[in-house]
Amino acid sequence: MKTLTIIFTILTVILLFVPSASAQDPTKVDSQHYKVVFENDQVRVLRISYGPHEKSVMHYHPAGVAVFLTSGKGKFTFADGTTKEMSWDAGQTVPLEATKHQPENLTDQPFELIQVELKTQPKVKSSELY
Repeated sequence: MKTLTIIFTILTVILLFVPSASAQDPTKVDSQHYKVVFENDQVRVLRISYGPHEKSVMHYHPAGVAVFLTSGKGKFTFADGTTKEMSWDAGQTVPLEATKHQPENLTDQPFELIQVELKTQPKVKSSELY
């Protein structure tokens, strides 16, 4: 019985102090799609590439800006289970709030974008800027 209590205690501590996979860095949990191309103390710049109908895993991004290099359409599943389909055009720039999501390419074409992640989070939501 004492051994079972010790094992349960250790597992509880691990679950409390080890970050959840759902909140992990996309370059670590999905290096196939996410590559760091620049980083300093203020920003991290990712090059994101998805093939046709490819899907990622749940991961986290801080607030930032996305610059779409190709047109596309994707489905985003959020941490609470809700989903949203979005389309974008090549050259479109979009401010992004911090989020946990799982993206999926819904097209027969690959898509690419550059995402600039801010290391210092803004005090206002991106929706309040425009």
